[in-house]
Amino acid sequence: MSAPGTIVDLIDFGDDDHAAILAPGREPLSFATLRALTRETVASLNRLAIGRGDRVAIVLPNGPEMAAAFIAVAASAVAAPLNPAYRAEEFEFYLSDLRARALIVEAEATGPTVEVARKLGVRIVELRPRVDAGAGAFDLVGASGGDAARTGAAAADDVALILHTSGTTSRPKIVPLSQRNVCVSAGNVADTLALSASDRGLNVMPLFHIHGLIAGLMAPLSRGGAVFCTPGFNALKFFAWTREARPTWYTAVPTMHQAILTRVGHNKDVIAANPLRFIRSSSSSMPPQVIAELEAAFGAPLIEAYGMTEAAHQMASNPLVGLRKPGSVGPAAGPEIEVMNERGDLLAPGETGEIVIRGPNVAAGYENNSKANAEAFCGGWFRTGDQGVIDADGYVRLTGRLKEIINRGGEKISPREIDEVLMDHPAVRQVVTFGLPHDKLGEDVAAAVVLREGASATEKALREFAAERLAPFKVPRKIVFLDEIPKGATGKLQRIGLADWFGL
Repeated sequence: MSAPGTIVDLIDFGDDDHAAILAPGREPLSFATLRALTRETVASLNRLAIGRGDRVAIVLPNGPEMAAAFIAVAASAVAAPLNPAYRAEEFEFYLSDLRARALIVEAEATGPTVEVARKLGVRIVELRPRVDAGAGAFDLVGASGGDAARTGAAAADDVALILHTSGTTSRPKIVPLSQRNVCVSAGNVADTLALSASDRGLNVMPLFHIHGLIAGLMAPLSRGGAVFCTPGFNALKFFAWTREARPTWYTAVPTMHQAILTRVGHNKDVIAANPLRFIRSSSSSMPPQVIAELEAAFGAPLIEAYGMTEAAHQMASNPLVGLRKPGSVGPAAGPEIEVMNERGDLLAPGETGEIVIRGPNVAAGYENNSKANAEAFCGGWFRTGDQGVIDADGYVRLTGRLKEIINRGGEKISPREIDEVLMDHPAVRQVVTFGLPHDKLGEDVAAAVVLREGASATEKALREFAAERLAPFKVPRKIVFLDEIPKGATGKLQRIGLADWFGL
């Protein structure tokens, strides 16, 4: 089916009486009610002098209200979801950088978000749940501010969503995504997964992140399907939610999948009673060993996809039907994908270089950042910052983030290669390989390892295991053992800065 051009179009597909949003212990919110709620929210925002093009920061906990608020706000204004766990200085940076006109928070909210908004003169709008009207229904309450300059629902080229890049090595950049960008990307995900009105997704991803917003929320709604919105990821509650939601699929990042695997043994009855059609993984590379374990545990295919904020999430995906290649993120699944060298030349299949993309889901550029745009765009292609190779079948294999590649005395080492070798050791549950500063080589190889419950291994044993499978210069010089590997707010493993974090 053709992709809708706006969020209002996107939620128009579902049958009136079909559930759109569900949540633990709540009555469902139908598509008819979601559409009515969206119209009411647009009118409420207009009365608060907030209209098309005005930026609205949303700081709400994960759950049905956050899902419905994002859809309803982005249908007219510019939604800017922020992580509720930010500290005061982070809220000050993001609210200022966004030039937010309003901030939506829970009713009677206190704390750094509200304090910073008052300090900056950002209008505070309270969201009050209507618990008797279905999961996610709400009213907005705030001081009237006159008339909005541009009223009504947004057009396809209006900005729908603003997110910041992670800013791991530099100041976070603003990524404006248009209505068309996000709707096309949601349609790409839905097409890849053959989603329909009979599907029900279990969303455990944060809804301030592109993965959760597009794949977890908008893709199923675009096909008239339902989303069961949890309060956020919790491996201890995952199977209880599965029992209640009866989902046909879920999407998550690899660290979440690995945490779920640790609970499988106690929940085989839940898995058998609630068979999944497929499982999806995205946002960072999935070790092939974990793919095999998940598929065996759930009796369902795992679809590994490749996404990033600047592409409104999905760029490539292994197919649901057809050849899935563990260790690859599949062929292009939306935008065009090529590999480019440093000079800007496109490379042939089998040659390693930087992954580049172009297409209607790709952002037009960073906001007010001509330097970043000059570096990121080349001949109409967006440089992803990922190193990889495309095989003869068109499948993309990622070899690492360019900024995470370890440069050991001129030898370029992909951390993912080391991860996959160490993951083959029977005692190892999780690995993250990273660069270790070295006074002569510049960098050397180090790895952080989480062992399986009840298993044991020494640093010497793991180094010897790696030495049998890797060239000597790739064998980690240092291996540290942890109970849990540090992760970012969205569950992604953090390689950059780990040496400092461990005090190495």
